[in-house]
Amino acid sequence: MRYQLDMTVKAAEGAVIRMAGMVERRGFTLRGIQGEVQPDSGIWQLRLVVESPRAPEALKHQLEKLYDCLSIRIVPIAATAEAAA
Repeated sequence: MRYQLDMTVKAAEGAVIRMAGMVERRGFTLRGIQGEVQPDSGIWQLRLVVESPRAPEALKHQLEKLYDCLSIRIVPIAATAEAAA
């Protein structure tokens, strides 16, 4: 199943690499990444699309332990949206 992770992350060197590495180490496949910097705040808004038969809450829990991660919201991607992609 695919999930979208909407994340708020501190704009720190290597933060995106740490997030992507954690995703893969926890058995999820990274299918997409999108992001933008909030002007003058040092905060990034990231959107990761991941795929795995595993529960996304385990990944969320691990990502929340990273110093750079401020918040995460999980959004399941509907099967119809997956078929269209």
